[in-house]
Amino acid sequence: MELTNKQITVIFKALCDENRVQIFRLLQNGEKCACKLLEAIQCTQPTLSHHMKILCDSGLVVGRKEGKWMYYSISPEGTEIAVNVLRELTKVSDSGECCCK
Repeated sequence: MELTNKQITVIFKALCDENRVQIFRLLQNGEKCACKLLEAIQCTQPTLSHHMKILCDSGLVVGRKEGKWMYYSISPEGTEIAVNVLRELTKVSDSGECCCK
């Protein structure tokens, strides 16, 4: 699956904020209710919603609604895509040719 540059930046934007990295680390231990995430990162509910939207839009996190509560977890598919994109972006091609010739 070939991603556009815009899609790639959405993935990595999700991890370019300290609070979102903290949320992601909290989710490493399994699914969490938004109320537990709110307690852990000590921010307002609108701020948490903003961070969760960015994480979900990136595909790294998925949310499910149960009654009035939202539960979030890490998406194995989304993280696999992110790992593969990073691997592809950092692969150095040794063509042996100088670009200046």
